[in-house]
Amino acid sequence: MFSSLRRPKKAETAARVGQIEIQEPWARTLPEMPQTAGAFMTLVIGGSEPDRLLGATGPAASSCELHGIRVTGPGISMVRLEGGLYLHYGTTIVFKPRGYHLMLQLPAPLVVGERLPITLAFERAGRVDVSFEVKPPGQIGEKVLHAP
Repeated sequence: MFSSLRRPKKAETAARVGQIEIQEPWARTLPEMPQTAGAFMTLVIGGSEPDRLLGATGPAASSCELHGIRVTGPGISMVRLEGGLYLHYGTTIVFKPRGYHLMLQLPAPLVVGERLPITLAFERAGRVDVSFEVKPPGQIGEKVLHAP
C-alpha cells in the first residue's frame, strides 16, 4: 500500500578520499571509436572546504583527460579541463555522457563486465584508486564532438 512512498535507493559508495565520495563508477567505449572510452561517476563533496579534481591516470589507458562541455550555438562540444574541476563543498557532481567525463585513450578496447582501475587525483583530498565497471557501448547522439 505504501510502496510508492519508499525512499529512492541510496547510491553505493565505491571509494572515499577525505570528504569526497565516489559513487557508481562506470566506463564504456565509444561505438565509433573502440579504443576511446568515457568514464563516468558521481562525486559527493562533503566537509566544509572546496577541492579540485586535478586529473586521473590508469594502467590500461595511454592517456586520461578530464573533459567538460561547451555550448556552441545550437550544439555542444567537448573541451579538456586544463585546470581541473572545482568542487564546491556540499555539492554532488554527476559525470555522464554529454557532460563531465574522463576521456581515455586505450591500446585495446575495453571488455564488457571487466573492471577498469583509475586513480583520481584531488588537490586537497589526495589520490584514490577507483574500480570502474565496464558497460556495453552506447549511442550518445549523432557524433562525438571535440572542440578544435
